[in-house]
Amino acid sequence: MRLEIGCLDRVGIAQDVLSIFVERSIDLRGIELEQPGRIFINIPDLDFSELQTFMPQLRLIEGVEDVKTTPYMPSEREKNELSTLIKTFPDPFVSIDAKGNIRIVNHVTASIIGCSNGEIVGQHVSQWLKGFNFNRWLDSEEVLAQTRRLKFIDDDYVADIMPIHIQGIDGEVILAGAVLILKSEIRLGQQMSAFKQANENNFAGIQASSGAMRKVIREAKRMSLLESSMLLVGETGTGKELIARACHAASDRADKPFMTLNCASLPDEAAETELFGMGSNNPELIKKGLFELAGGGTIFLDEVGEMSPKLQIKLLRVIQDGIFRRVDDEKEINVNVRFISSTNHDLLTMVQQGEFREDLYYRLNVLGLNIPSLRERRSDIIPLAEYFIAKFGQRIGKGSINMSDDCRDFIEHYPWPGNVRQLENVLIRAVSLMEGNLIQTSHLQLPAYTREHGYLEQEFEGTLDAAVKGFEADLLRKLYPAYPSTRQLAKKLGLSHTAIANKLREYDINKKTVKI
Repeated sequence: MRLEIGCLDRVGIAQDVLSIFVERSIDLRGIELEQPGRIFINIPDLDFSELQTFMPQLRLIEGVEDVKTTPYMPSEREKNELSTLIKTFPDPFVSIDAKGNIRIVNHVTASIIGCSNGEIVGQHVSQWLKGFNFNRWLDSEEVLAQTRRLKFIDDDYVADIMPIHIQGIDGEVILAGAVLILKSEIRLGQQMSAFKQANENNFAGIQASSGAMRKVIREAKRMSLLESSMLLVGETGTGKELIARACHAASDRADKPFMTLNCASLPDEAAETELFGMGSNNPELIKKGLFELAGGGTIFLDEVGEMSPKLQIKLLRVIQDGIFRRVDDEKEINVNVRFISSTNHDLLTMVQQGEFREDLYYRLNVLGLNIPSLRERRSDIIPLAEYFIAKFGQRIGKGSINMSDDCRDFIEHYPWPGNVRQLENVLIRAVSLMEGNLIQTSHLQLPAYTREHGYLEQEFEGTLDAAVKGFEADLLRKLYPAYPSTRQLAKKLGLSHTAIANKLREYDINKKTVKI
């Protein structure tokens, strides 16, 4: 039987408790004191009926608040916790004393050695572990933790060697031995593979409350584990680069570079140099391009739809052949990178119009992912807004910033043509310049918008007639490949054959200009 006695922290209370057991000549197996105010007593030969005869006396001791039975002593729990941990530990575990003699091994260690625990305990650890001088380490003035590569039997292992220190009565720190945890090359490889699997944390920074965005994240996690090229399609500001970086971080290439080329921001020749590098007879003047700098990693081609036809051809050759040449250099260099591209254009329409190479399109779009606009994932808007407000508020020392109900409603229903990037920028400005801690709709500097009349860019230029004609031309170019005769197209749009023929002629739309 084991008792737990709850009591006040009073000098002599343990002696008063023990005197009752001494008076009855009751043999105690152990006593443990835990602060604050708990005494545990192990009485293996005591029956509960006998305990009942003197339990009232225990309760009457000054400071005793409660007496009850307990299934185990604290030390028994700790001992069994440690024993369970050692037994079930998947790697070899060894505990040694201050002289290097083995005290404890787990089943994995005994199995590798091929002996029973009884045959191993008491032997010196150097009998089975070679490549580290345990005696010299244990005898050194300052025994510090070590991570070493050594031989266990005949195989290579990495060992974490950690000293066990105990504080003596006089406060002196005493070395009691050490514990060793060994990892084989196979186990390290398994752990690295598990570490490189799609990690939920890589996508944790992407707000995904809406069903549309959760679907994107699920697909992105699966795609991240593959080696094929990815094409991310979505409006500007939807977070395409954020998803590309998360996919890279969750891939087997995570420990290699992630390099970005904005295809819309550089002139053709500058972009070519950025990608391929520049050769020179002088080794010191050689400039490495992204293909070399990202070796083994990922290249993110942002706004790939803006890439020139010349650069498209060169990129296609790299993807097909896996080799490239620096600008002004004849030497061929092998390349090992994964391509993730993004665009806010309809590349397939550009292919049909001859503005983007069809073969390159299918090379880049092996794994396609459409990123929804903020308008298509409205349930993400308020959580994103709250995240940005808290983030920027903390940065400038403003806490507990909230939005008014009117502001929340406005933000949730605004069309956000610039998507997440526009939302973030608008809130940065609002938090930075506002007074007080409540964001009102008036703090948001945005073009006018109402649910009834929609949104109109203030920067709109041109006439209504020009805008209508532009819309007509785009619509006809998109439909013409599917309805290549004027009669079919006229029937689809509910117009006369003559009217459609005139419009096609006006907008110079024909089989030569539109690839069918």
